[in-house]
Amino acid sequence: MRLATLRRGRRSDGLPGVSGVARLDRRTKDLTKRLRPGEIAVIDHVDIDRVSADALVTCKVAAVVNAAPSISGRYPNLGPEILLAAGIPLLDSVGTDVFAQVREGDALRVDGDTAYAGDRVVAKGVPQDAEAIQAAMAEARAGLHTQLEAFAANTMEYLLKERALLLDGIGVPDVRTDFAGRHALVVVRGYDYREDLAVLRSYIREYRPILVGVDGGADALVEAGYTPDVIVGDMDSVTDGTLRCGAEVVVHAYADGRAPGLQRVQDLGVAAVVFPAAGTSEDVALLLADEKGASLIVAVGTHATLVEFLDKGRQGMASTFLTRLRVGGKLVDAKGVSRLYRRRISTLSLILLVTSTLLAMAAAVAVSSAGRAYGAFFDDQWHSFLFWFTSLF
Repeated sequence: MRLATLRRGRRSDGLPGVSGVARLDRRTKDLTKRLRPGEIAVIDHVDIDRVSADALVTCKVAAVVNAAPSISGRYPNLGPEILLAAGIPLLDSVGTDVFAQVREGDALRVDGDTAYAGDRVVAKGVPQDAEAIQAAMAEARAGLHTQLEAFAANTMEYLLKERALLLDGIGVPDVRTDFAGRHALVVVRGYDYREDLAVLRSYIREYRPILVGVDGGADALVEAGYTPDVIVGDMDSVTDGTLRCGAEVVVHAYADGRAPGLQRVQDLGVAAVVFPAAGTSEDVALLLADEKGASLIVAVGTHATLVEFLDKGRQGMASTFLTRLRVGGKLVDAKGVSRLYRRRISTLSLILLVTSTLLAMAAAVAVSSAGRAYGAFFDDQWHSFLFWFTSLF
């Protein structure tokens, strides 16, 4: 196993363990924006979810030091297994003092249950391996019924708070983008979003859906070569350049109307519409597209299964469950579109059609009197050209 090898291995200077430059942030999604390959991520993330783990793996970190327990036992979260499968050492539950002991840019070394800055011990925790993670996951699965009960309670609470929005669409703001009768592609920087966007390239080219980016999902669209039509979110993970791309901006606000992200958008000189709602930004984007008349909503990177809802680890995921019920038959996951969608005319069919048309035209010309006359004329011209050309030599 690569993890065990890394723990037993020695660096070129003779010191055991894995070393790299330390990067610190209590919010994993903010940290992954500035991580570089070979660096060590220092985070404070209870129950590392799949999206966060995928992002850390993509950054090619040398190791992860987590101030919090990576598996708390509340539910079987997927992140630690993903890190382990990628061969990334995970030092767990070191405590929040690590943020005081380690500074951004320090040379950090992780060896077993200890993290060092030079010769100084800066943190001690629990090194995770396959056996420890499997045991923790088994325990989490045993107590899953508790999380399901809490999820159901949160769902009822959200329904009572937002019944006017969910049932009647009250509170959805007016936007200049015309969704009526068109497809809408809602992109969240979540599960397999890169792969789904790549598979949907032909669909996007043919149907030209309205492209809705949810926070970092707008950057995902730009990275894939598209320009978002609408950007929805609290504006905490979308770049300034994407906000200035010309898309209509809808700022997700708290239910009481407070919108912390609005000031940032206004400072960039970008006009924005405010959408107060208690759910997630993902929910807001789906409700907006539905209420404004989209005929079909294709979701990329969103949460579709119970495991994904729980893996997100947020109380607000109950709203996503209800939003999907509200949108109903309009909503299709990107993976479903990629499996069912085929181009209306394949390339091979188009080539065969053009070839057969040309052959039919040639046959028609050949058997007609006009065709024979033109054939004789072109034959005479061809021989005249050959006589002139050979006379040059």
